[in-house]
Amino acid sequence: MTENVLFALGLTLFAGLATGIGSILAFFTSRTNTKFLSFALGFSAGVMIYVSMIEIFIKAKDALISAMGNVTGNWATVGGFFGGILLIAIIDKFIPKQSNPHELKRVEEMKKPENPATDPALLKMGTFTALAIAIHNFPEGIATFTSAIQDPALGVAIAAAIAIHNIPEGIAVSVPVYFATGSKKKAFKLSFLSGLSEPIGAFIAYLVLMPFLNDIMFGIIFAAVAGIMVFISLDELLPAAKKYDEAHTSIYGLIGGMAVMALSLLLFL
Repeated sequence: MTENVLFALGLTLFAGLATGIGSILAFFTSRTNTKFLSFALGFSAGVMIYVSMIEIFIKAKDALISAMGNVTGNWATVGGFFGGILLIAIIDKFIPKQSNPHELKRVEEMKKPENPATDPALLKMGTFTALAIAIHNFPEGIATFTSAIQDPALGVAIAAAIAIHNIPEGIAVSVPVYFATGSKKKAFKLSFLSGLSEPIGAFIAYLVLMPFLNDIMFGIIFAAVAGIMVFISLDELLPAAKKYDEAHTSIYGLIGGMAVMALSLLLFL
């Protein structure tokens, strides 16, 4: 059990700190590879949607029906699913639009200003974006952790999908902070720290939820995780992929993500 917990926490740390990868890409590349990013974000959405509806939701329903009976179990599953959607929607609602991590930035914007001290508003924007991402990533940490505890292979897939979608969020933090301060170090540090909320979410889940993790608790959490990931895919990943899109790249990524997830689940039957 201890090994599973450490593995789950490690996966969550990897997923969260992918914001730092976005920051590094912003510093060391001259242009945004929009085709790759569009495919990757679509791929991530495909993984999340497929695994949420085909695997996580079904596991949640099976656990709740086993513990509560057919009718009550089905109602609890649906309630947990839409409860997860409501949770992440409320978090999004309270993030100011100018600080929303869904507002995309490009590497091309990483031009060092002549006098960075003249625009403190940009530094404030970057700081609030980092805070918004930290709040937004908290439930994602819980999702990755609980999935990895139940099924390590499933946890790896979810962690990889979340890591991909965290990369442009890292760019979103780095661009305004670097533009305001002229410091790559400050921009990277803030981007890196914003991703730490994901493993913190996992650690809190371990401390608070693990002692009470029976079939009912597991089923409700898993149903909520499915809802959270579907919302993130539809509200965040696919719109972002379309903004970076060239031709039908994002849709090819979406279908590719679903296909890879389906194949990986079949291999572990």
